[in-house]
Amino acid sequence: MRISSTKAAEESDAFKEGEEHQTQDSPARQAKQAPGSSQRQGATNAETPETGSDSAARKEHLKGHAQGSAQQLHTARVKPPELILFTTQLAVMLDSGVVLSDALDAIAKQTEFGAFKMVITDVCDKVKGGDNFSKALADYPRVFSPMFISMVRASEASGRTVEMLRVLSGYLTFEAETRKRIKGALTYPFVMALMAVAATGTLMFFVLPRFMKIYESRGAALPKLTQMLVGLSKTLGDFQVMTIVVTGLILAGTALYYWAGTATGRQLIDFIKIRTPVLGTMFVDTVVTRSMRIMATMVNTGVNLLDAIEVMQGSCENYYFQELWCGADKKIRDGYQLSEAIQISLGEEGHKAQLIAPGIIQMLRAGEKSGKLGEVCDKISVFYEKKLEASIKSVMALIEPLMITILGVIIGTIAIALLLPVFRISSVIAH
Repeated sequence: MRISSTKAAEESDAFKEGEEHQTQDSPARQAKQAPGSSQRQGATNAETPETGSDSAARKEHLKGHAQGSAQQLHTARVKPPELILFTTQLAVMLDSGVVLSDALDAIAKQTEFGAFKMVITDVCDKVKGGDNFSKALADYPRVFSPMFISMVRASEASGRTVEMLRVLSGYLTFEAETRKRIKGALTYPFVMALMAVAATGTLMFFVLPRFMKIYESRGAALPKLTQMLVGLSKTLGDFQVMTIVVTGLILAGTALYYWAGTATGRQLIDFIKIRTPVLGTMFVDTVVTRSMRIMATMVNTGVNLLDAIEVMQGSCENYYFQELWCGADKKIRDGYQLSEAIQISLGEEGHKAQLIAPGIIQMLRAGEKSGKLGEVCDKISVFYEKKLEASIKSVMALIEPLMITILGVIIGTIAIALLLPVFRISSVIAH
């Protein structure tokens, strides 16, 4: 016990002496460490400008990224169901007394993350900043069509935004259902075309070469029709020839695309649209239905007739319909009634004479005399909507047998070309 206590006393004395020694040496150590610490501080100070430059570069990078994302957002597209849901929700919330900015904010929060959510958020911010709703929508032409923006602008002037949004929702729903109906009717012919291509390729690239080997080994000549089919098969199987053909088709398609954007190309394409025997009727019915519905909506909501015609002109993508409404606008400004302006703009001859039926002009004249132009336009739009459905059904009924006939001729010709060597194969083998 005495030994352990003595050792403990010695260890405590040694520990105290070590602390005193460190205390005496601390100024010297600090003096020795001062240059190193000053060097580290200098290095830190030297790194400060580099950090500032890095932050500036990072800000520029983020700014460029934001500008790029903004450009992508302005060129983004949305699906029709999303736009229909947005229009319907906005109409319901505004009808309930919710302020426009609050309604847009609530819709943006409910929308799933994506391009449309960012578009609604940006439109909401612009409306909160003092911009008009139509002006905020105009920054996204790929999302909101000119007709949509024009009708919203007209509703802002008349103070009937809720009614206009309801009509827009119904119109967008009708357009989406029409496209869906057309796509559904074209599904069957498209599947048949794919099966015909697959069958034709199998016959030409797998069955036909076997007959060629048999005839070549026997030194016999193939029938003329089969020789033509063999030549076509060799052409399609030649990589260099197909490269030239595909390149030519791509260049021709690109040139046709840019030519269609010119005034001459657009005029010719629109002429073909309205003058095609069966498809032209469907196209004209679509434009007339849209125009009369816009006219009925805007006249019933108290919008000026000239503003309604301007919206109708912007909603028509056909050159001749735009010329028609432009001419009608000029005649109305000169003092003519709507029915008279349309009749004068149509003319007795020319491509525009068949755009509006004489019965529509008579109904518009009766509506002007009775002061019920909006109701008459609404009835015309309902009538042409039913007529459009009948036109779509007739077109679809015509496409299916036409596709069957064309594919039958192609596959039948290939089958005959393949069967002719089969009929002569026995005599060839005998020789």
